[in-house]
Amino acid sequence: MNRSTLLRGIGNWSMFKRSLLLFTLAIFFSSSFLYFTAPGSKIRMFLAETVITTQHRDWAWIFVGSEKRDAMVAAMQRMSDDNAEEKQDLTAITRKNHQGKLAEVVDIKGDNWVGKKMYVYDPHAIRVVVPHKQGEGERITSMVQRTGAIAGVNGGGFDDPEGLGNGFAAIGAIMSGGKLLFTDTGDDVGQHIVGFTKEGTLIIGKYSANELRKLGVTEAVSFYPRVIANGNPLITKGDGGWGRAPRTAIGQRADGTVIFIVIDGRQSHSVGATLREVQDLLLEDGCINAGFLDGGASSELVYKGELITKPSSRYGERRLPSGFLVFDNPDSIKVDSVWDGLTHIDPGGSYDHPDYIKEQQEKAKKNPTNPNPTNPSPNKANSPTKKPEGSDPSGNNTDSSNETPASSPPSKNVTPTKNPETPTSTETQAPTG
Repeated sequence: MNRSTLLRGIGNWSMFKRSLLLFTLAIFFSSSFLYFTAPGSKIRMFLAETVITTQHRDWAWIFVGSEKRDAMVAAMQRMSDDNAEEKQDLTAITRKNHQGKLAEVVDIKGDNWVGKKMYVYDPHAIRVVVPHKQGEGERITSMVQRTGAIAGVNGGGFDDPEGLGNGFAAIGAIMSGGKLLFTDTGDDVGQHIVGFTKEGTLIIGKYSANELRKLGVTEAVSFYPRVIANGNPLITKGDGGWGRAPRTAIGQRADGTVIFIVIDGRQSHSVGATLREVQDLLLEDGCINAGFLDGGASSELVYKGELITKPSSRYGERRLPSGFLVFDNPDSIKVDSVWDGLTHIDPGGSYDHPDYIKEQQEKAKKNPTNPNPTNPSPNKANSPTKKPEGSDPSGNNTDSSNETPASSPPSKNVTPTKNPETPTSTETQAPTG
């Protein structure tokens, strides 16, 4: 059969057959490019890095295989731990008494992203705020409105089953007003910390609760990685290895000015930024210490009562365990621990997420033959998580972090009731998002 005969034969095929042929050829050539060329291999690595930092980390095997995926996750963790080692020069901040404007926000953009940058000229104006009731986290807009803050950004990580967690199961440590509100380890165990001393110095690195107390740290949450230490960038090769995603970062200049950066991502108007891009933005602004807060769908900035970034969560703002808020009169703000007295924390999931349940109920109305309105598909991937055994009906249980409330004896850690099929999240720790 010659070429012209073949083409005429294909031309007589139905539209379905021609479409199927084109689809098959597209898959063949794209797969050949991705798996058998050097540029394709780089693209696969980048895609794997990006997937690893989402709630769907396991799916990165599609691009690099399960063994390579696990090695990449381990390398990310090592990088974060290595970057946290260098201790800060606490004398490098020469802050003067603040006068004039307290905070301002400017627009920023790059080749693949848009976002906001907020300058806070007095670090003492920044406080860590947590939810006001047990059992669920709180949206940053709610925190800002409830406390009368000028502005707020998302804070530390949390256990987040299916990306539908209730935001109450914090990970790491949380301090506010000099009080340890939450910790999931013993007081001598180092954790990744982003916080402020009573002098207004930004602290980033790995510290135990006892070390934080000795340093006079008053506000703190847990997240990583650190990217600038004592004026030096820590990512000097490549883009940081975490792909593109929504980001929230914090840095401090030598004059004490604090800079928050929030990048939109996973949307048509903004794909997201790499770690290196955000690091370099903070370097250009003169930051001598900087690191990341929780990212992904949690990234957001609220200013003057308005949400001015676009979170990538399909349900809008997420409920979170902590936030950094800016106040005119920070000393008047009292923050209590909502984890006191709890022995287990339920991180939530699809079984109790109000927006998810409402969405499934609406789908069920359109498909009345489905007997389970919260499970429109028999596929395991779409099935809702079950409430962990032993959970209190009120939802006031801890699940997702081995916590030691500040009011409890140091040896008493809270044991999480994790669902073994759901990832530990934080857009976050070894971060997912």
